[in-house]
Amino acid sequence: MEEFDPGQNAASIVSVTDRVRPLAIGMPVTSVHFLGEIAAFVGAEENVALAGADGAISLAPVHGGGILCAACDGSRVLMGGDDGKLVALDRQGEVALLATDPKRRWIDNVALHPDGAFAWSAGKTAFVRGGKGEDKFFEVPSTVGGLAFAPKGLRLAIAHYNGVTLWFPNMAANAEVLEWAGSHLGVVFSPDNKFLVTSMHEPALHGWRLADTRHMRMTGYPGRVRSMSWSAGGKALATSGADTVILWPFGAKDGPMGKEPAMLAPLQARVSMVACHPKQDILAAGYSDGTVLMVRLNDGAEILVRKNGGAQVAALAWNAKGTKLAFAAEDGDAGLLAL
Repeated sequence: MEEFDPGQNAASIVSVTDRVRPLAIGMPVTSVHFLGEIAAFVGAEENVALAGADGAISLAPVHGGGILCAACDGSRVLMGGDDGKLVALDRQGEVALLATDPKRRWIDNVALHPDGAFAWSAGKTAFVRGGKGEDKFFEVPSTVGGLAFAPKGLRLAIAHYNGVTLWFPNMAANAEVLEWAGSHLGVVFSPDNKFLVTSMHEPALHGWRLADTRHMRMTGYPGRVRSMSWSAGGKALATSGADTVILWPFGAKDGPMGKEPAMLAPLQARVSMVACHPKQDILAAGYSDGTVLMVRLNDGAEILVRKNGGAQVAALAWNAKGTKLAFAAEDGDAGLLAL
């Protein structure tokens, strides 16, 4: 990634906009994921657009209505819809129906485990299907806000009102509840399994150190945090929600307790999406004015990937090798950058 050197004049931002392959997805997009080298743009309703390296786009019909959630492990994208169905889309574009909610409730959260297990939720119920194909479920006190598997062991974090429930589906022991007042939505484990962080309905994050359940409050955002991404190696958590990328330090045993976050890539627009590079200390950031930047974490050097002037960036993802970046705005204007 030699073009990441800002050169003699660090004030003049480097641009790679001429190297982006534009993609006309033709529908509102809510997320993007890589199935190998194919970029899968998840639409707001019914379809996923699959874009190959040559820019050719094919549509895969996956739901009979709105697509409410998506998660990907590189070989399949799992999606839940307001049709009460959980489906998987693989690299060949094949769609498989995995589950149908018996009450036809919305399936609005999904999560994938590296060993092939997956989880989904409808209303107050979280479900897990392990490698043997057996379904287990757990009821929480209020509607599920988010799901995440721990990186080690089969342990599921279920975010809800007033906290997070940690559930081991294969153990009879009672689930552990991490309490904090308020509505918890997105939830992530740190890659080293030492911390758990939620995004909240209010403009804040909340975290716990799992060894002793000590609290970490991460506040000061002007808007709600809708996007979180761990840096390569898990030393930092990048987030949206402000007019800069907020980067919380997690390298030390206390995480961000008592520390200020780094603030990178300030613009006259709100950060809407963040995606850290899988191997290097680089991230991509999308903004409410349509801008996409690549940013180097150690010194904040920036590269312009997409100019402003469009709809808000709604989707951003790297492939597993970190050689391709895909992005899309809410209106379906999208692009693919090969590095």
